[in-house]
Amino acid sequence: MYTIGQISEMFGLPVSTLRYYDKEGLFPDMQRESGIRKFGEKELETLRVIECMKKSGMEIKDIKQFMEWCQEGSATYPKRRELFLKQKAHMEAEIERMNRVLDMIRYKCWYYEQAIKDGNEDRLKNMKAEDMPAEIREAYENAHREDEKHPQA
Repeated sequence: MYTIGQISEMFGLPVSTLRYYDKEGLFPDMQRESGIRKFGEKELETLRVIECMKKSGMEIKDIKQFMEWCQEGSATYPKRRELFLKQKAHMEAEIERMNRVLDMIRYKCWYYEQAIKDGNEDRLKNMKAEDMPAEIREAYENAHREDEKHPQA
């Protein structure tokens, strides 16, 4: 069993956040000794899931709903699965967006390496994508492709 201070240190979370989670009912079976919260393996795993959900952009109200479904038992498996499928799709879209950002940075690193070698940007300003090295061309094209929902400038 761990104290709230130990858990705070382990997860890099303020004690106030852990108290808030407890107040919101996210640790429904937490043991207490003389009013002191005691975190066991179940609470550790719950906290790992909560932190994963938060990092994926999920709001506390949705995390709370998930925890309530867990308490309700196996009848809620389909709801829980759907929640994670939705978050998975959200994260895959975010990764795709970030990969396009990273490809723009890769392209710009190459671009300025070339400009430094050349002493100017003249050759690069008029360069067509097909004249770029394959890896750079792929990064350039990915960074410049338009997303169906949000065209890039």
